[in-house]
Amino acid sequence: MGLRKDFLWGGATAANQCEGGYNKGGRGLANVDVVPIGEDRFPIIAGKQKMFDFDDEHFYPAKEAIDMYDHYKEDIALFGEMGFKTYRLSIAWSRIFPMGDEAEPNEEGLQFYEDLFKECHKYGIEPLVTITHFDCPMHLIEKYGAWRSREMIGFYENLCNVIFRRYKGLVKYWLTFNEINMILHAPFMGAGLYFEEGENEEQAKYQAAHHELVASAIATRIAHEVDPENQVGCMLAAGHYYPYSCKPEDVFKAQEADRENYFFIDVQSRGEYPAYALKKLEREGVTIQMEDGDLELLKENTVDFISFSYYSSRVVSTDPKVNETTSGNIFASVKNPYLEVSEWGWQIDPLGLRTTMNSLYDRYQKPLFIVENGLGAIDEPDENGYVADDYRIDYLAAHLQAMKDAVELDGVDLMGYTSWGCIDLVSAGTGEMKKRYGFIYVDRDNEGNGTLARSKKKSFDWYKKVIASNGEDLSV
Repeated sequence: MGLRKDFLWGGATAANQCEGGYNKGGRGLANVDVVPIGEDRFPIIAGKQKMFDFDDEHFYPAKEAIDMYDHYKEDIALFGEMGFKTYRLSIAWSRIFPMGDEAEPNEEGLQFYEDLFKECHKYGIEPLVTITHFDCPMHLIEKYGAWRSREMIGFYENLCNVIFRRYKGLVKYWLTFNEINMILHAPFMGAGLYFEEGENEEQAKYQAAHHELVASAIATRIAHEVDPENQVGCMLAAGHYYPYSCKPEDVFKAQEADRENYFFIDVQSRGEYPAYALKKLEREGVTIQMEDGDLELLKENTVDFISFSYYSSRVVSTDPKVNETTSGNIFASVKNPYLEVSEWGWQIDPLGLRTTMNSLYDRYQKPLFIVENGLGAIDEPDENGYVADDYRIDYLAAHLQAMKDAVELDGVDLMGYTSWGCIDLVSAGTGEMKKRYGFIYVDRDNEGNGTLARSKKKSFDWYKKVIASNGEDLSV
């Protein structure tokens, strides 16, 4: 038994990392725009350093990114040439509601995505749309405090009502929040949370998460009401935790670390707060304010499938002497001595993908969808923009084999696979352009220089062959 005949092969991007056009088409300012490249980036995305607008001292890569706003027809044509069955993209919330709290949407923004979705269908590509990929209009952050405010649920519901109705028949696969667990690790980037001095940060994060979970359930309900064909998924930044040793304390700590990430998906998939999470919040003195009907809403509107990103596995240890950690990733982890690492210090673990898939499928018994996976690397193009990226092909081939093993040998139900950054884009973690993931090279550097010309890498033709064979041919 191979992959499904209707397996959804494709690639993934996020509006804030590729679209650009931050001041075009009536779009408003969002949290993702005002995050600069450089040493201030991490304190800002962590909600520790305030930056609510642009200044002259920093470079903001998301303002233009790779200008897909003006290049999407060319880019989608290239995706079509590769044979994509699906393209995962996100909607910029502030393109539809520039302030976030308007009664009426911005028609120019709605039309942009309608045109983009129609362009996808021209090539037989099903859009897979992330409603919120870290975006939050800055007005909602400044006026309401972002997702710590209950009022955000209504603004998100407005957005969902508008897009589900407008794009009925054009989009049937939806994700509510990208990497919802990122709220714990990068709260300003993930949910617009900036912390005031003395604020109880854990309280703010989990209260905001509750509002997002309720909003996600409402989105799921509306999607199913508007079009019974709609399928709605949640989205997790995944990666199984290994204990550093077989010491029982290490094993238990790994289970706890996994649960921290599963918590949100437990709610979205099973429909209730898990007992371990309630106990953890109680121990930490976190009290989530809920309204009547919240728990019923969560219970009655669970997701149809589980989507996730996977780049690497992680390791935990209870031994204070074992403290050498990985670099480069928002999810820092103890180093695994058995694994090689990427140029950014991310541990490369194809078998970890199979382990993660089995863990998720055992836990939820719902179809899975790998919506991000890939290798960030420095590419050196020749004079024609061609990159011989065998290292990327090797990485992807090994992960695709592990993915197939999970399906064919373990019986995991998998809907599809979209590699991350199918076209080079701005890194969410570091803001760099030189950390490239794509099958398509974009001539732009970390400082914003370059022609934005697109060119095919060696991996372009390789992935085209993989898709054409439905994953049977992974050879270089």
